[in-house]
Amino acid sequence: MTHIELRTLTDDDLDDVFAMMRDPDGVRQAAFTASDPDSREEFDAWMARQRASDDVIQRVIVADGAFAGTVAAFTVDGDREVSFWTAREVWGRGIATEALRQLVSIEPVRPLFARCAAHNAGSIEVLRHNGFTEVSRTTSFAPGLGREVEEIVFVLLPALDGV
Repeated sequence: MTHIELRTLTDDDLDDVFAMMRDPDGVRQAAFTASDPDSREEFDAWMARQRASDDVIQRVIVADGAFAGTVAAFTVDGDREVSFWTAREVWGRGIATEALRQLVSIEPVRPLFARCAAHNAGSIEVLRHNGFTEVSRTTSFAPGLGREVEEIVFVLLPALDGV
């Protein structure tokens, strides 16, 4: 069984994160990505903003001691959202599911939202395995694909005991 843990992102992780987020297969699955995934300048500026924000929880996913991806919580238009991205070589191994479970356990805000492209079956399963349910669909321009794509909005509601 794979040991999965979350840790704080450091400067030493930036090359791995950049490589992961510009992988063509990952960009196609995520769809709603940077306008130019190959621009290190844009990536560095975005990461600097994320890391400087008190509102963002950003963690590196470590699987058996190796970099496997990232997971984050942040606020958009007053709603708390989560996001995750794993390196292609770990897809299908339950790593994103466990990483999101760990993030959700430390993020106190509910409801908690997530979004993903409707064609991204893997991410949909990760969200469902963590108790997220679909609440709406919309079509938006996806920079990673250069066209309109259907996006699903998911929510994780408070438990009946309020947690």
